[in-house]
Amino acid sequence: MQPSPSSPGALSRRTMLAGAAALAGATATAAATAVPAQAATTASATGSGAEAAATAASPAPGRRPKAVVFRDVRPFGAARARDLVVVDGRISAGPAPRGAKVVDGGGRIALPSLVDAHVHPDKTTWGGSWVSRKPADGIADYVAQDVELFRAQRRPVAERAYGLMSHAVARGTRAMRAHADVAPAYGLAGAEGVAEARERLRHALDVQIVAFPQHGVVRTPGTAALLERAAREGLVDMIGGIDPIGFDRALDEQLDLVFGIADRHGVGVDIHLHDRGETGLKALRGIIDRTRALSLAGKVTVSHVFCLPGLSDRELGSVAADLGEQDIALTTVAPSDSLVLPIARLREHGVRVGLGSDGVRDSWSPFGNADMLHRAHILGWMTDVRLDDELAECYRVATHGGADVMGLAHADLAPGAPADFVLVRGECLPQVVVDMPRRDVVVHGGAVVARDGEFLD
Repeated sequence: MQPSPSSPGALSRRTMLAGAAALAGATATAAATAVPAQAATTASATGSGAEAAATAASPAPGRRPKAVVFRDVRPFGAARARDLVVVDGRISAGPAPRGAKVVDGGGRIALPSLVDAHVHPDKTTWGGSWVSRKPADGIADYVAQDVELFRAQRRPVAERAYGLMSHAVARGTRAMRAHADVAPAYGLAGAEGVAEARERLRHALDVQIVAFPQHGVVRTPGTAALLERAAREGLVDMIGGIDPIGFDRALDEQLDLVFGIADRHGVGVDIHLHDRGETGLKALRGIIDRTRALSLAGKVTVSHVFCLPGLSDRELGSVAADLGEQDIALTTVAPSDSLVLPIARLREHGVRVGLGSDGVRDSWSPFGNADMLHRAHILGWMTDVRLDDELAECYRVATHGGADVMGLAHADLAPGAPADFVLVRGECLPQVVVDMPRRDVVVHGGAVVARDGEFLD
């Protein structure tokens, strides 16, 4: 989980993790409708993002291609509408095959679907009764409240996670990296529940699962063994970590455990790093060193990374060069103007940076909605952007930035790209980022998976 700062002196989820280093030292449309074209097929278009990524543009010999024409749409808000042709889950440059299904776009803007590069769907109370939260005096209190809420929930993780994840799809999300708590208090229930939700949504959403040791890797005995098991059984795609110094107080031991598991089982690493100042930089250097030593370039992500925004330009350039050299990706949730990552500067060094929604209505906070267009809006608000290209860049971070972090192809509406896009009413992309219109149609792998803001089961 991550924080945002609040007013001075107020201790909340926002202030607590934003000052993790100091605290650790002290406390340790109208609806678009499908209509038959002349000689169109009556079957619904199908296909998942995973299938689209693996399917060539041409169908297998003897198989009729799955073709859909999205008529009268304006890619990226173009002045003139045109048809967007999809064949076997990918954007096609050619004319629509005979018998293609037709979806009327009604002049809507077509935009790439969004990617949530950092979210915690196992913790959510989304769709359930209101939860009244109690005061907390530090990370340990928040963790204890996590356990209390987990035990009090009548709905299993799989049901709650599915509710939130399907809601995210209806808001235009094509993929997410889901962090699931792994600790003796839960065993692997969080990761298993998210995996079950992922299976139910495989036609509509691409999901990577991180085994996240929210309770610490070293300070909570038994956690390391659970992380090992999750990786060994193929339940997760990545192994997580959390503040090796500020929270676990065991820099080398935690990183050696996390990187050792990842190396043995061929999975990635995604570590929460809230520590600021030299504490955070020391941990980040340890991550870079192990990435280099184990040849894990391209398989490591660091989330939040609050130690970077306060650096001088020279210091930032040096660290960013090392991150770029080892292809270590970063994620931010734009918690405040002082803690959002310096994305443009990092990208100068080839650092992949994605945007995430973080926790959603969990024990840490009543806020959150898993709407990545809203998060792009927040990114723009926090960074005080004004110009059209700056607003468009916020959307790019929420789409292609997250895709880069997850290793996915850009859904950029170009020929050959995955047919993952949304149709919205609007004038242009910058206006969409500001006004956040309803996602009237959401398309994944060429199939309509949500309409009028509602997920289609």
